[in-house]
Amino acid sequence: MSSNTSDYLRSMLDKIKNIDYIKPEDIPNIELYMDQVTTFMDEHLASTKRYDSDKILTKTMINNYAKNDLLPPPVKKKYSKEHMLLLIFIYYFKNILSITDIQNLLTPLTEKYFNASEGMNLQDIYNEVFGFEKEQADRLVNDILEEYKKAFTSFSDAPDEDKEFLHLFSFICMLSFDVYVKKLLIEKLVDDIVPPQTESKKDKAK
Repeated sequence: MSSNTSDYLRSMLDKIKNIDYIKPEDIPNIELYMDQVTTFMDEHLASTKRYDSDKILTKTMINNYAKNDLLPPPVKKKYSKEHMLLLIFIYYFKNILSITDIQNLLTPLTEKYFNASEGMNLQDIYNEVFGFEKEQADRLVNDILEEYKKAFTSFSDAPDEDKEFLHLFSFICMLSFDVYVKKLLIEKLVDDIVPPQTESKKDKAK
């Protein structure tokens, strides 16, 4: 593969190793208006954007999440710290799951732990889940490096002028297969929470 590809891969792996999540203590303890919510998300999740022009969460997105019961409605147009935690979950889920799947996954959390007055609360769950982040990131880096090495040995009989592209294509296929299999598994696990129904109006509208 070209030096540009290798440099880019090293850069991405460094980002994965140093990836950080929004810690609950980073979220203001006061309720926020919509503009404050979107500004906060833009500032703290900017490193996850592919292009500078990409939007993290827009007002329209957040309003739709509330309308589709992914997010409890704000109180007097203000969003609490627990709203913010749910929005972070939604942000990561929305790239791989349907609106219905996210709703089915988050509903048990919001029903039992949103604004819980005693026992475990939503922040406790958030901390527990994201506490695995460092260990998971290290494992992902090792897996990606192994796939990179395998891709580099593929197509040994191909013409030299085609090898760079074919190595890159092979690497992308390996990564895509990982995503595909994990997505199937996630969907099956979500279906175990709530059995799949006929195609919903929400998914048709996507």
